[in-house]
Amino acid sequence: MRVIIKKNYEEMSKEAAEIIKNLIQKKANCVLGLATGSTPVGLYKELIRMHKEEGLDFSQVITFNLDEYYGLSPEHPQSYRYFMDVNLFNHINIKKENTHLPDGKVPIEKIEQYCESYEDMIKKAGGIDLQVVGIGGDGHIGFNEPGSSLNSRTRLVALDEQTIRDNSRFFEKIEDVPRFAITMGVGTILEAREIIFLANGKKKASIVAKAIEGPITSQISASVLQLHPKVTVILDEEAASELKRKEYYKFVYEAEKRIGLKLF
Repeated sequence: MRVIIKKNYEEMSKEAAEIIKNLIQKKANCVLGLATGSTPVGLYKELIRMHKEEGLDFSQVITFNLDEYYGLSPEHPQSYRYFMDVNLFNHINIKKENTHLPDGKVPIEKIEQYCESYEDMIKKAGGIDLQVVGIGGDGHIGFNEPGSSLNSRTRLVALDEQTIRDNSRFFEKIEDVPRFAITMGVGTILEAREIIFLANGKKKASIVAKAIEGPITSQISASVLQLHPKVTVILDEEAASELKRKEYYKFVYEAEKRIGLKLF
């Protein structure tokens, strides 16, 4: 696990965008796993800039998103499809048919079959080359709330009360926040060939330290990323403030730049 600590959110976002740019330039038809929420917005802004100013080409890129609120239509302003269109897809030359998000309006009696089909779509695309994840206040990745099986697959989940409170800032009132979501499972996420784990801000510092330096536990699904062979954690100084090995991570990052090799 590489841990990169940048001075601020802007630098963190640019670091993540460079990794994605390098992948697209090496493999034009790469498969990206994408995330929503406030954390990756800066990353998406930088990718848009790279497309418009540097000609970064998304025409062959395929994407799969981690999750979607259950019950919201793609047109709903708080749906994750709407979020991705507004914050990324509408501003780059990606083909809409190559962008995939879980369908929040699947009839409940068809939900299991649909979730299996989402897994099948990922496999048919060749698997995810690079997955972007953030971390929730309770340590979740995707919507894999505390107690999620570390081998879980795409499924319908009930949202934790902390997640509902955290996400209520995007809705007019807390009662409007959906109580369920469709999410990739922890096992699904771990099958990505490479993972970028992003976090920023002081409020994430404690849970980031537990996820990176604490024990692997289903109570903090992000902690399972410690098992993946190719994870790059990118943090701002505030999110990294409670890490015990912070100075070591900075030393390794500087060493990487000298030798020109990533040290996972």
